[in-house]
Amino acid sequence: MRLFWHGPGPARRTRTVVLAVAGMTLTWWCFVSVRLSSSGNSGRSGRILPAAADDTAVCRQYGWAPYRSPPGSRPRPRKVYDLLLVNDELDWLEVRLNTTFAEVDHYVLVEAPLTFTGLPKPLVLRDHWARFAPYHAKLLYHTLVYPAGFAPRRAWDREDLQRNALLLQALQDPALPADARPQDGDVLVVADVDEIPRPAALRALRRCRFPRRLTLQSHFYYYGFQFRHRGPDWPHPQATTYAGGSGGGGGGSGDNNPGGTLLPVALRNGDLEVLWPGNSNPVVRVAAVVAALLRRWWDQGAMPSAAWHCSSCYATLAELLHKLESVSHVWMNHPLFRDRDRAADHVRRGCDLWDRAGEVYDRVENNTDVPPVLLAEPARYQYLLNRDGESAGFRDYP
Repeated sequence: MRLFWHGPGPARRTRTVVLAVAGMTLTWWCFVSVRLSSSGNSGRSGRILPAAADDTAVCRQYGWAPYRSPPGSRPRPRKVYDLLLVNDELDWLEVRLNTTFAEVDHYVLVEAPLTFTGLPKPLVLRDHWARFAPYHAKLLYHTLVYPAGFAPRRAWDREDLQRNALLLQALQDPALPADARPQDGDVLVVADVDEIPRPAALRALRRCRFPRRLTLQSHFYYYGFQFRHRGPDWPHPQATTYAGGSGGGGGGSGDNNPGGTLLPVALRNGDLEVLWPGNSNPVVRVAAVVAALLRRWWDQGAMPSAAWHCSSCYATLAELLHKLESVSHVWMNHPLFRDRDRAADHVRRGCDLWDRAGEVYDRVENNTDVPPVLLAEPARYQYLLNRDGESAGFRDYP
């Protein structure tokens, strides 16, 4: 269809579009101002209240109200689902399960038989399933199924497919027990395995009516909990609520089914949900984008100090060097950066592996703000607590 109106000339059409965009932009900023001044969705930094505190007190510290079951539904306990991609980070999975098990009803784990570059790989979690026997009652395991004709065009398409499969495949598997199926209002946490929510944050999510696009801001560490990244907190994981259907929102492969629940990729990436109109009028289409921007702004919020994230926190130097070999930027792949002694020295001193300006990690002595299992079993998780000494905490160095 050609893009034109009958009647007004080009100049008038241009003025119409410009005025429409200006008007919608003004509306947007007015809306934002009201939102900032009246809403608690951005999250307040209130103190962490004890588990026994009443719902109103717990929720008020974040500017939220207590959760109530959807109108017309039978009141029931609200569930929390933890949606995770799994590769080979078994230590991290065990730390996460130990830390959050009392606050999560179901862990949804999707493992892929191919790497993100398309190479075959073992199903590590499946092969070590017995290791997690104490947690089996809450684990929902799914092996990724690739759609017929799946032809990834971007490096991220495989990861997006796997992340969206947490909702579109694992939680819609016909074999899923009825009592494990999410219902409207249930909490969905979308995370990488090394982005660990604090138990108090999960309790608040269960008990409060929080924004539809919520970021759980994470204290951000490198190499272990001895070195905290200087700068903003890590902007993951995310949380939303289940709203039926098979997922809505853009951002990734295999996400074209209708539904009211935000897809994991759209939630994590902050993708817009644009409801494209059935005509090509540019003003109408611009209005659709502005409406999507408004909705995303209205829906978003942040929960401060709600999680821990640890980057490049490996037990062995071999794992770290493998990561260095797999980075996509050519300059980062220089042999200098893969030298064993140099890498161990940088980890030991808490320095950026590539000596990038602005990447500074502050040393935290005797850090106790860590997942509790690390303090309970310090010998087992020594590499996450102390990188000092000749070994730099690695099990395979020198």
